[in-house]
Amino acid sequence: MIIDTHSHLNFKAYDNDRDEVIKRTQKEGVVCIDVGTKYETSKRAVELAEKNENIYAAIGMHPIHIKTDLLKLKMDEDEGAFAPLGEEFDKTKYLELAKSKKVVAIGEIGLDYYYKPKTTAKLEQFKQKQKQVFIQQLELAQELNLPVIIHCRMAFKDLYEILKTKKLTGVIHCFTGNLEEAQQFMDLGFYLGINGIIFKLDLDEVIKKALLEKLLVETDCPYLTPPAEGKEKRNEPIFVKHIIQKIADLKGITFDEVALATTQNAQKLFGL
Repeated sequence: MIIDTHSHLNFKAYDNDRDEVIKRTQKEGVVCIDVGTKYETSKRAVELAEKNENIYAAIGMHPIHIKTDLLKLKMDEDEGAFAPLGEEFDKTKYLELAKSKKVVAIGEIGLDYYYKPKTTAKLEQFKQKQKQVFIQQLELAQELNLPVIIHCRMAFKDLYEILKTKKLTGVIHCFTGNLEEAQQFMDLGFYLGINGIIFKLDLDEVIKKALLEKLLVETDCPYLTPPAEGKEKRNEPIFVKHIIQKIADLKGITFDEVALATTQNAQKLFGL
C-alpha cells in the first residue's frame, strides 16, 4: 500500500472520468487523502471518501478562497465553477462535515502571499484576514483533535510564528522552503509533504537531510504532474510512484524503503 496524502479528485478536472481514475488508484494499491479547498470541495471530498474504501477526506478553506475585496483573481477551471476569494469561514458547516468517520484532517488551510494587493496598507489587511481565518481553522482542528494539512506560499515566517504557539501536528503540504525552514517545522512536530514540485525546484538538500520519518508523499493532483508522465498530462494518484523513486534516488535507498516509511508516517499522522 502507498498513501497519496494530498489529492484533489473532488475537482472539476475529474468530472469526465473520476470513476476510472479511482479504479486505477484502487488497482495499484494507492490510498488517497482527498483534500478540500473550500466548503463545496470539502463536501465532495467527504462524499468520495464515504463511497470509496481507499479514499479519506480532509476538509478546510484554502487561503485563496477567503472572502475579500482587496484583490481580484481569475477562476481556476480545474478546481470548479466558482470564483476565488468569495467564502466566509463558517465553522458550523465544517463541523457538520467532520461528523464523517472518513474525515482525517483539517485542510487545505494556511497562508498564501503570492497574489497580493499593490498597496502596503491593503497588503497588511490582506495578511491579517488570512491569519485570522487560518487561526480559526487551527482552533477547529484542536477542537476535533485532528491534524492539519497546511498550504504555505511565500509566508513561511508568518506561518512559523503562528504554529509555534499552537499544540498541533500535521504536514506542510508541497514544501518549498530551505533546509533551515524545514528543520524549524520538523522541530515543531510537522511532516514535510513532498510532491512533483521537486522536479521544478531544487529541494535535493532538504530531501537528502530530512529524516525519512518526517516525510510524506503526495501528488496534489490534478497539478504538478511528474515529467515522466508528460508535461500536458493531468496528474493522478498513481503517479505518486515517481515522487517515491526520486526520494529513494536522493537518499540512496530503495523504492520499497521509501514507500514503507512514508506509508507508516501517513498512518501515524492521520490515524489510518
